Amino acid sequence: MPMNIRVIPTEIAGVKRIEPEFFEDERGFFFETYSKRRFVENGLDLDFVQDNHSRSARGVLRGFHYQDTRAPQWRLVRCTVGEIFDVVVDLRPSSSTYGKWAGFHLTAANKHQLLIPPEFAHGFCVLSDSAEVQYKCTNFHTAEAEHTLAWNDPEVGVKWPISNPTLSVRDAERGSSFAQYRSNPLFK
Repeated sequence: MPMNIRVIPTEIAGVKRIEPEFFEDERGFFFETYSKRRFVENGLDLDFVQDNHSRSARGVLRGFHYQDTRAPQWRLVRCTVGEIFDVVVDLRPSSSTYGKWAGFHLTAANKHQLLIPPEFAHGFCVLSDSAEVQYKCTNFHTAEAEHTLAWNDPEVGVKWPISNPTLSVRDAERGSSFAQYRSNPLFK
């Protein structure tokens, strides 16, 4: 039985919510987490080269991370255990939504995925006791192209649904402000 996907544009151009069709009965469920054929049929001809998987406890916040134009990445993100609040920030200077953010609830139950283009910072916080997040990338992790935007930058103004998150040292201390991002000649 072929399984389809719904590709739903979001309020930020380029970011798409993917809703896969799934089959569920008393035994459990089944769905195609990714089908190149279905993506191409929906105008999304992407070649994913790396899969990542994280597990985090309640209250953990990861992000905002991105790779610059030396190693741009599309990311297809899904939550396979628990619930997260997933956030993207538009870093495209020519975009009408430059510096704006959008948040999405991704859960193991709703099976929604988020397709994030290059030039977006990405982060999430865990709302359940624990959460596992898996994502596919169209480019390899490249340390010299990786950057962090401050998760709590007041100019971006994300309304996180948690307070006092658990952060890595990198996310707590090394994130740049959006003003610093704008002034960096690498990102103009």
